[in-house]
Amino acid sequence: MRSEWADDHLARRFEAGDLLTLVAAGLRRDPAAAAPATALTYRFGNVEVDFRRTEVRREGVVLGLSAKEYQLLCYFIQNRGATLSRDELLARVWGYRGELVSRTVDTHVAWLRGKVEPTRSRPEFILTIHGLGYKFVG
Repeated sequence: MRSEWADDHLARRFEAGDLLTLVAAGLRRDPAAAAPATALTYRFGNVEVDFRRTEVRREGVVLGLSAKEYQLLCYFIQNRGATLSRDELLARVWGYRGELVSRTVDTHVAWLRGKVEPTRSRPEFILTIHGLGYKFVG
């Protein structure tokens, strides 16, 4: 939708039904606005992440990821190709602040690798960057 159209209507007061009518009319004028801004699925190897359903499948079988494993995988996907330190992962995925010595990240990465990697002992997607952290290359 054009931003001017939205700006014109934000200052007005109207009922919820009127709002739906305005949105529908705007979408008819600009059908591209109805397309999602981000992908609903992401694939790497034989793994598919369905963000809408919060499901991860490997070879079509739903994996039993914990909430933290799923959040960790999503953070890796959002930052693919970047080397992520344990401190950054603790802050962004777990919400921990400050200096903290913990094996939590390493443990969760090992569990996640066991579920998404073809061979756990030879990771292809979640790589260890010694002395720095982890990198997702899926």
